[in-house]
Amino acid sequence: MKKSKSLTSCQDREGSKLKKREKQSIIALSLLRLGLGFLMASSNAQQNAAKPALRKPVFVKVDQLKPGTNGHTLIVKVLNANAVLQKGKSVSQHLRQTRISECLVGDETASILFAARNDQVDLMEPGATVILRNAKIDMFKGSMRLAVDKWGRIELTEPASFVVKEDNNLSLIEYELVNVAED
Repeated sequence: MKKSKSLTSCQDREGSKLKKREKQSIIALSLLRLGLGFLMASSNAQQNAAKPALRKPVFVKVDQLKPGTNGHTLIVKVLNANAVLQKGKSVSQHLRQTRISECLVGDETASILFAARNDQVDLMEPGATVILRNAKIDMFKGSMRLAVDKWGRIELTEPASFVVKEDNNLSLIEYELVNVAED
């Protein structure tokens, strides 16, 4: 009988050692999780502190647009859209041809031609009110064209209440590049 007692006491000791190890590993895991949680929280706080606050957009009117400028944010109404035919053949069968549409857009101060490309063509329907973000002025045959490239965005918005001033079309003004010679 003595053998069985010593066997059970030995098993008890080993069992208690295992329980201690399990408790220690559970405690270690808990501490590790707490530590990682703290590290994650502190790194998120550092990232949030490093991010600059977003600037509020400054909306400009169409009559304030000048040749060669960019970064404009405007709210305009689309008056009409004319599809422009692409000349030339596509280089490859799997490449799609670029869709371009010239749209007359404007606000209460003036109007201008907008060059819509590919997916932008679908958004620029006559009568729609859109927000043009990061728009730029391109020059085409000496006149201004408004465009939004891949860095900009076009968003549909609620219909605006203003009446577009069509008689002040900035795209009808021709500009000429003049070289100034210094003596």
